[in-house]
Amino acid sequence: MTFTQPAPELRNQYRDDRVLQMHLQRALPSAVLAASEADLDALGTHAAEAWREARRQTPAEPRLTQWDAWGERIDRIELTPVWRRGAELTARYGLVAAGHDRTHGGHARTDQFARVYLHHVASEFFTCPLAMSDGAATALKASGNAALIERAVPHLLARDPAELWLSGQWMTETAGGSDVGRTDTVARRDDTGQWRLYGRKWFTSAVVGEMALALARPEGTSPDGADALALFFLETRDAGGRWNSLRIDRLKDKLGTRELPTAEIHLDGTPATPVGALDHGVRLIAPMLNVTRTWNAVCALATMRRCLALAFDYARRREAFGRRLIAQPLHRATLAGWQAEFEAAFELVFFVAALLGRVEQEAGADKALLRLLTPLAKLWTGKLAVRIASEACESFGGAGYIENTGLPLLLRDAQVYPIWEGTTNVLALDALRALASSGMEPLRRATGALLAEAGGDRHGLLAALDDADRWLHALAADRDGLEAGARGLAFTLARTFAAALLARHSAWAERHGDARPHAALRLFVGHGLSRLARPARDDVALLADEHVHHGTPA
Repeated sequence: MTFTQPAPELRNQYRDDRVLQMHLQRALPSAVLAASEADLDALGTHAAEAWREARRQTPAEPRLTQWDAWGERIDRIELTPVWRRGAELTARYGLVAAGHDRTHGGHARTDQFARVYLHHVASEFFTCPLAMSDGAATALKASGNAALIERAVPHLLARDPAELWLSGQWMTETAGGSDVGRTDTVARRDDTGQWRLYGRKWFTSAVVGEMALALARPEGTSPDGADALALFFLETRDAGGRWNSLRIDRLKDKLGTRELPTAEIHLDGTPATPVGALDHGVRLIAPMLNVTRTWNAVCALATMRRCLALAFDYARRREAFGRRLIAQPLHRATLAGWQAEFEAAFELVFFVAALLGRVEQEAGADKALLRLLTPLAKLWTGKLAVRIASEACESFGGAGYIENTGLPLLLRDAQVYPIWEGTTNVLALDALRALASSGMEPLRRATGALLAEAGGDRHGLLAALDDADRWLHALAADRDGLEAGARGLAFTLARTFAAALLARHSAWAERHGDARPHAALRLFVGHGLSRLARPARDDVALLADEHVHHGTPA
């Protein structure tokens, strides 16, 4: 008979995830975990069933119909079947609401992001508008605008799908992404005093949501810079269900996340309400950045976990040269190395999630540490997810390059993590700003506390922080040098702190009879912690300037 290779399979993704289960057992009070475990188990079952179902079907994508049969502009977006179930699952499992639940106090975010982590890959990136919605709820609550809080927040946190709202975050324009100071959208008051927005938003995820937060420049203010921008709340549909003076130009044709309808839109007098004062609107966005960047990091982790689960399962099924792949020394060492990287990243991301919960709900939590760790966790996990997804495809050989295995989709989708919510360079520079404000002391203090719990610094982690501190001081007067080396500094700090977290966790695990986290720690530290580099200006100039076209482009 002709040989047929068995495909990889997924079991319940909660019960089968040692890293998640052990972390929750250590990090959550038993009562909190007991209250959530039925939902986590159900999400684990759904994740496995969704993978099997996806393999049996041709991938679906959203479709935009701009005109009806009679020539009326309708801009109707047809969603995929998974997206049409998104609100139901979001409400049932509290994927946004759980993070704002006061019942669990500072543990609310850990509970929430465990749910998100289990559901993300199965959701077809429905988690993108959920991240925006979570960020919008956080920003509105922080704004103190009582009317908007009363109007929107109960919908954003609803556990009834009929009441649930999704929110967009409409900042990006053709002139700039992260450089929001180049925003051209104008806010103008009509004769009744109603603010209306006019302009083009170039990259609007969650355009199918019920509301959005958008930056605009109030008419008559400075035409340049971010300080003159205001943050506005808008509802996307009018009372009759029609688009609220906005039109959908097209859906983006993207490398990945293709089930997610990302649009280019025009605002043509869209009614809007200022969230706060008519200047410094970017400051009102700041509370949502910690939230949306944490979502990005958690979703990156979820993709890593899915890739590793499939790669390990396939290695147990596939035989080559007389042995299963999992018994081949190089293959098993390769997979174990990526597992170690994942376990360290997991501890960092879920520490950031827990810290976010404490900052939101407990007085005296370390805001400076959160301010630094959030961009570090996001930038490192974004890059790591792409590497692990690529390695996972490679671990399947030619099958990893075949579209209907579902493996190329994981790699394409992973590329969004280093881009969404700030690229690696943008976040590395943001980490520099956090260090300029608070220095290394919050990170050093937290690392010391973790190592004390771990029983000491057996892997040179404090020395790695000392090296980073010396690097910072050596370049203190050289802004260009600091910026040129910001990536290496960010990766060094992220890896070092992740190692401290994994050391704390592995000490706990060993007391409970499990040596695997300590093995992950040894492998992870063996990969190296430092990525510091002195700027080689002459070499950079020779290579970078080669591609500079002198003069102004036509």
